[in-house]
Amino acid sequence: MSSLKKINAAVAGATGYVGLDLVYLLSKHPKVKLSHLCATKNIGKKIQHFDKRIKKKLPKISKLSSVNWNLVDILFTSLPTGESQKLIKKLFKYKHLKFIDLSADFRIKNKNIYKKFYKSNHKAADLIKHSIYSISEFVKNDIKNNKIIACPGCYPTSIQLPLIPLLKKKLIEKDNIIIDSKSGFSGAGKNLKKKFKHKNLFSSVQVYGLPNHRHVSEIDQEINKVIRSQVNYVFTPHLLPTFRGLLSAIYVKKKRGISTKKIHSELNQFYKKSFFIKIAALNKTIGTGNVINTNFCEISVCSLREKNKILILSAIDNLIKGAGGQAVQNMNLIFGYNENLGLK
Repeated sequence: MSSLKKINAAVAGATGYVGLDLVYLLSKHPKVKLSHLCATKNIGKKIQHFDKRIKKKLPKISKLSSVNWNLVDILFTSLPTGESQKLIKKLFKYKHLKFIDLSADFRIKNKNIYKKFYKSNHKAADLIKHSIYSISEFVKNDIKNNKIIACPGCYPTSIQLPLIPLLKKKLIEKDNIIIDSKSGFSGAGKNLKKKFKHKNLFSSVQVYGLPNHRHVSEIDQEINKVIRSQVNYVFTPHLLPTFRGLLSAIYVKKKRGISTKKIHSELNQFYKKSFFIKIAALNKTIGTGNVINTNFCEISVCSLREKNKILILSAIDNLIKGAGGQAVQNMNLIFGYNENLGLK
């Protein structure tokens, strides 16, 4: 692709929480032309009706059926689980067209595991082999070779970024890992009230998704891919009465002879060339304040009273690094741009 030519991009599901953040980011990207913003409702409305942050003049909301796919380079699918796979199956015949899926439809490589966690048969199982699970920092050399880019969930992003390097280096034990994650309510989508009937939903903290949250399937898959053995952990997700932001508190046991300082040093080394990963000073307590409305992940390593254990904190914006921002970062990698282009 010529360095002067812009990418023609379409977004399916443009008016959801994730879709709007994605459109906002793409509208500011110097190499992207947003040719179609698609949804099933509100056809003909301006995107600014849903998000006043978007200043650029963009196409009005339209139906997917109105798109000329011969003129589109990349389709972002920000759709409910089960919908992206049906759409991508219809459009896969367009050889030039790339797909970046922000749903769970192509994250799981085993169709039987997908069915177990998502309670339905995969409608495009034959296309899973053309997809890659894409945490940007882990796939820089492989992402270009795949037609379907499966963006990970927000919880798995915050969890894998600190855990994968430490498990890979065998610095922590594989047993008794405790993962306590808390997300703003935007992570549950616009149909939040239908999913959760709890009293005082927007002014309380709520545990959900026990005992097997859907994201466990992708965490298991990706950890096993790296270390080829079982990791025993418990994962408890919470919804917070705040719109965005996600903080994972991960309790792990150090391998014998490994210091907390060594673990901190190894994470610094692993991510020294990763623009969007920030390793905080040793024993610094962090929250989501530094990462909200950014594509950064901030990680901190903290000592605990039990000398053989440590606490790892990982903070992201669930709608950006956990969704739309990472999708744009993956797009930059596909087309050979600097991965922080349009995301600074």
